[in-house]
Amino acid sequence: MDAAISRLDDRAFEAPTANRPRQAGDSPKSLRTRARILDTAMRLFAEIGYHPASNAMIAEASGLTRGAMLYHFATREALLDCVIPHIQAARAHLFEEAAAHTPPGVDRTDHAIDIYWRLLHALPFVAFAEMEHAARTDIPLRERLQGAQAAFDRNQVGEHMAELVQAGEAPRFQASRDLARFVLEGLSRAHLAYEGDVRTDRLLAVVKRAARMLNRKGALADIWPEG
Repeated sequence: MDAAISRLDDRAFEAPTANRPRQAGDSPKSLRTRARILDTAMRLFAEIGYHPASNAMIAEASGLTRGAMLYHFATREALLDCVIPHIQAARAHLFEEAAAHTPPGVDRTDHAIDIYWRLLHALPFVAFAEMEHAARTDIPLRERLQGAQAAFDRNQVGEHMAELVQAGEAPRFQASRDLARFVLEGLSRAHLAYEGDVRTDRLLAVVKRAARMLNRKGALADIWPEG
């Protein structure tokens, strides 16, 4: 129902086809305004969810009039075509920045897992996760997200996580990265009803041990050590 209301809201916000304004140009002022809209959309997606953050709400939060928003993004689809790569670029930048600074002497597997866990709580990652959640029942959104999902999976999580943990491309090493990644992503979206911090810390420790074991840095018994 919320998704349907959001789509109705955005259709009402759009200009009629015959009177639709032309797309914004590339002047410095236009580029700054567009960047502000995209940053606002990313923030609202993270804070209140993809569907509730309608184009009308994004315009208001950006300090724009209806006409100004229509000048830059006349439809929801036009906004999506720009905001998805905008969020993806923000995620990639954060990942690359984090991967470039590995302190000497740390366990690289543990460090990689800690980095990704922190990144999953950063605004661009939360915004993208909200879009992925909405895409479960929004086919056009799902189709638009696929390219960004594949690029992130291949370029950021694949290459940089492999570099961080010093793991190769063999199936065992790939399983190590996938285990860590998808457990962390699922845990970041979960709502543990009791002892949340304790259970989260316990799960993170188990994921680290399992990843080390798969990377041939530990034994199966290390996943849940006695004592």
